[in-house]
Amino acid sequence: MHVKAKKIAIGGLMLAFSIVSMLLGNILELNTVFFLALASFFVGIIIREFGMKTGCAFYLAGVLLGVIVVPNKLYVVTYAAMGIYILLSESVWRQIRKMLGNNTMFSIEQCKVALWVIKYAIFNLMYIPAVLGCSKLLFGKQLSLGMTIGALIAGQIGLFIYDKAYDYAVGIIWNKIRGKLFN
Repeated sequence: MHVKAKKIAIGGLMLAFSIVSMLLGNILELNTVFFLALASFFVGIIIREFGMKTGCAFYLAGVLLGVIVVPNKLYVVTYAAMGIYILLSESVWRQIRKMLGNNTMFSIEQCKVALWVIKYAIFNLMYIPAVLGCSKLLFGKQLSLGMTIGALIAGQIGLFIYDKAYDYAVGIIWNKIRGKLFN
């Protein structure tokens, strides 16, 4: 199969899986966050397979198609935020790898710490304004100070779990699948 045709076919298949995941989050509401996270993982798979430009195009197609197809637009906004997080964290990781390749004065451990600091900064630039400014929309009521603090802490824990799940899904599970898909 021609390289461009394979890229388009795999991208279309991944986009379909991403949209189906968003729709399943709409149908099976107890697992909404799981399905939205799964949908956003496909952005990372495309980035790792085909590069940042294709990943950005895939992300935009996912958001636009989600707006058209998914009934609950708040789920599309959540998918969009998760996708932005993945786009930015993958971009930062690529920059750090480039620095390490240039034999900089930074150790691998320092780069890992810097990556986590940047990832939390990316997340909190989106999450804190959402919790503080849109709590009535997100939670159905205005939160007390204690509940707001709890939501902010829960978000930090959620990011850690999300990021570890993403690394496992894309780094381990996808690598097993891609061997069968690309042969």
